Amino acid sequence: MTSTALIFGVSGQTGSYLAHLLLGKGYRVVGTSRDAEINGFPNLLRLGIKDRVQLRSISLSDFRSVLATIQEISPDEIYNLAGQSSVALSFDRPAETFESIAMATLNILECLRFDKRRARLFNATSSDCFGTIESPANENTAFRPQSPYGMAKAAAFWSVVSYRHSYGIFSSNGILSNHESPLRPNRFVTRKIITAANRIAGGSGEKLVLGDLSVERDWGWAPDYAEAMWRIMHHDVAADFVVATGKVSSLQSFVDAAFRQFRLDWRDHVEVDTRLFRPSEIQRVQLDPSRIAATLGWRARIAMPDLVETLVAAERNGDLGPLPWQDGKIADQIPTASRT
Repeated sequence: MTSTALIFGVSGQTGSYLAHLLLGKGYRVVGTSRDAEINGFPNLLRLGIKDRVQLRSISLSDFRSVLATIQEISPDEIYNLAGQSSVALSFDRPAETFESIAMATLNILECLRFDKRRARLFNATSSDCFGTIESPANENTAFRPQSPYGMAKAAAFWSVVSYRHSYGIFSSNGILSNHESPLRPNRFVTRKIITAANRIAGGSGEKLVLGDLSVERDWGWAPDYAEAMWRIMHHDVAADFVVATGKVSSLQSFVDAAFRQFRLDWRDHVEVDTRLFRPSEIQRVQLDPSRIAATLGWRARIAMPDLVETLVAAERNGDLGPLPWQDGKIADQIPTASRT
C-alpha cells in the first residue's frame, strides 16, 4: 500500500528536498503552509514537484487546525520541519520563535496522543541547542542554548522525548547541524556569501558585509540531511540522532573557499560590521555523528570544503546540485515506503 507522509514546513529548503525524496519512493506527499493559497512554493517549483505534492493551509499554533489536518490526511509519517528558522531574527522575535517551534511541536504531539492511528513523527531540532562547545557533542551532551531559537528547539526536543516515554508515541528527534543548498534564502549567511562572490566576480564592485568571521560551524549538504531524516523515521525504534558531517570550519574559511572558487582574494571584497554580531553568539559547534553512522549507516557525502565547491557550481550552472537518492544507493539500503 502507498504510504502517506505529511510534511510541516514543506516550502522550506529541507522540506522540499524531503518531498522530492519521498515522491521518488512512491509516497503520497502532503505539505503544509500557513497560507497555501498565496504561497508560491518556489522551492517545489525549482525541484519540479509542486504539482505532485498535495498542499494544505495550516496554523501549527492552532491545536484544532493541526488536529483537523492530521485526521483528514491520516498520515503514516509526519515530518516537523516548520517554524521560524533564523537565529538572528529570534533575538528580535523571541515569543514568535518559541510559539512557532516549541508550541507547534507540542500541538503535533498532543494530536498524536489523541489519534488512535498514531503516525510516526520526526522532529527537526538544531545544534543550537548545545550552545558553545569545545569537545564534540553527541546525543548525551547537555543543552545550553544561547538564543531564543536554541531555547525553542531545546523545548521541542524534550517534548518529543517526553511524549515518547509517557505515551508510547513513535517520535524521534534529529539534532541537525547547519545544512546548506541553493534553495537557501539569501538571508542565510552561506547563501549570501556565494551569491555575492558570484556578483563580485562578474564586476559588481560591491562589498560583502558580514558579522563575526571567527565563529565555527559544521556545514553539510541539505539533501544529505533529508535522507538522514527518512532513515531515522525507518529505524526499528524511536530514538534521537545527531546529524552532522563531524567537520568544523570557521566562517572565514568558508568565505575564503568561496572567493577562491572565483579566483578572488576575499580580503579585497569583504567588510566586517560589528552591528551584525548577535547579542549572544555561539563561537564553536563540533558534533559527533557516530551514532547515526553506526546505527543507520548514514554519513554525510558532502562537507567543507567540497560543500563550497558544490554550492558555487550550482550557482554558476543554475542547478540544484547532486541529490543522493538519485544514485540508487538508498533504495539498496533502506526498505521502500511501508507502514512499520
